[in-house]
Amino acid sequence: MITGKEDLLTALIEAYLMEKGTNEFYASAAEKAVNTAAGKMFGELSRWEEQHMEYIQYLYQSIDQNRDIQGFGDFKKKTQSPDTEAGIPVRDLEKKLDLPKYADDQGAVSLALEIEAKAYNLYRKLSEGSSDSNARVVFKEMMEQEIKHVDYLKKLRAQLA
Repeated sequence: MITGKEDLLTALIEAYLMEKGTNEFYASAAEKAVNTAAGKMFGELSRWEEQHMEYIQYLYQSIDQNRDIQGFGDFKKKTQSPDTEAGIPVRDLEKKLDLPKYADDQGAVSLALEIEAKAYNLYRKLSEGSSDSNARVVFKEMMEQEIKHVDYLKKLRAQLA
């Protein structure tokens, strides 16, 4: 798990893996969703997480002089991502989806809000504690993206109410 004490390249890899775990969870949740609105929401969040992964990959390859695109593609396919950007293991979130309180659209939005709020807090903590000034910039950008997710989910929650 990322601590904020990593150098920039290591921090980017760790952030990438967390985004990948979150992406995979949201994609799985979209497929399993009982309600159309929940499935659509999880699908949208999955696409956003994929964009985060692409952003982090771009940064990594821009910084690393070894811009081996094929190697990064292999890394993406082979590397496991057991944790989400919220710091919650993917398997724990998958178990939550089986609980009745998350079965409807409101419950799905609540779960997504929990994930995104924790992700924001993690990136905030990392940006404040990072010893690498470039890593701080990246983590602040990721915070901004998480704020957009939280705002989207709050609007969706209001629509569903």
